[in-house]
Amino acid sequence: MSARLRPMRLADLDAVLELEEQLFAPDTWTRAMYRDELSRTDTRSYLVAEDGDRVVGYAGLIAYDDEAHVATIGVAEDRQGEGIGAKLLDALLAEADRRSPVVLLEVRADNEVAQGLYRRRGFTEVGRRPRYYQPSGTDAVVMKREKLRG
Repeated sequence: MSARLRPMRLADLDAVLELEEQLFAPDTWTRAMYRDELSRTDTRSYLVAEDGDRVVGYAGLIAYDDEAHVATIGVAEDRQGEGIGAKLLDALLAEADRRSPVVLLEVRADNEVAQGLYRRRGFTEVGRRPRYYQPSGTDAVVMKREKLRG
């Protein structure tokens, strides 16, 4: 089965927060954080990937005129390796390219799979943020992608 992308809604938050807990504990976002992000429709773009009635992934972008930030991407553990994360990232990058010349993101220093996906999409490492993820204290790798000319 293939996952279909659509805009995230408030009604998706239970499923998103369940995935968030499975994937990123203890460094998870809260319901209030997601509610705030979803309310900022002028600069935010949040998506879910769903298969039938199950949310199997989610992603978010913050985009301004001068730069965009991949805020989050998560894919259910039992669906990783199927290209859902790449599909979500590609949708975010298409939106980012419409709005901003550069895209930035932070990724856990211990997440080599995600870093590989980002490199394949044109991101390069530009720095590190020590102890960025809290409360775990895991470092973040800062990555950047310039808008593709076409």
